[in-house]
Amino acid sequence: MITTEQKEKLRGWFAGRLPDGLFEEPAEVTVDREEITVIGRIPAPRLAEDVSAAEREAAVTARIQEFRERTRETRIAVARDAEHRFRRKVSWGVVCDGERALFTHVAAPVMTRLRQPERQVLDTLIAAGVARSRSDALAWCVRLVQRHTDDWLVELRDSLEQVQRVRAQGPDAAPDSASVPDPDPDSGTRHGAVADSSTPDAEEG
Repeated sequence: MITTEQKEKLRGWFAGRLPDGLFEEPAEVTVDREEITVIGRIPAPRLAEDVSAAEREAAVTARIQEFRERTRETRIAVARDAEHRFRRKVSWGVVCDGERALFTHVAAPVMTRLRQPERQVLDTLIAAGVARSRSDALAWCVRLVQRHTDDWLVELRDSLEQVQRVRAQGPDAAPDSASVPDPDPDSGTRHGAVADSSTPDAEEG
């Protein structure tokens, strides 16, 4: 679990490290144990007010692609610094004229063991055409829970942060030596089937 303070330090590092003018406004930075995602707003293309939806969509797509190619070396340099410092992959994305696009992202493997009733849920989703595989069905279930319990998850994360703060005040607490805690080297390696596999390296931009 990553605390609010650690997230703030990480966002502060990116605010200082990202070149001025790369994005229109401060970038949105999110983090978990495997990945840091940086999403910034870029200028929308200048178009006439009466252009068609198809023309606007094509212009936005082209603007996003132009930004991605033009800033690739800059973003790779920032990502390498961040990955060395925080030991996480860095993924990039932009928002342009209301459209959100991710360039790269990490699909982390998740290991689990499921009993028959739980496997039947996944197999039902596959049979109905909702998902292509059990791992795809499991990811779909997670997204469904996130969509319908977002407020509860926020409250749960806040409670966990409070527990961490109290625990850190104990007599055996060690000094905080890193801005973001290291990933658990043993997590995701002891149980069952893989939910998803990794996408290309984030340094590809």
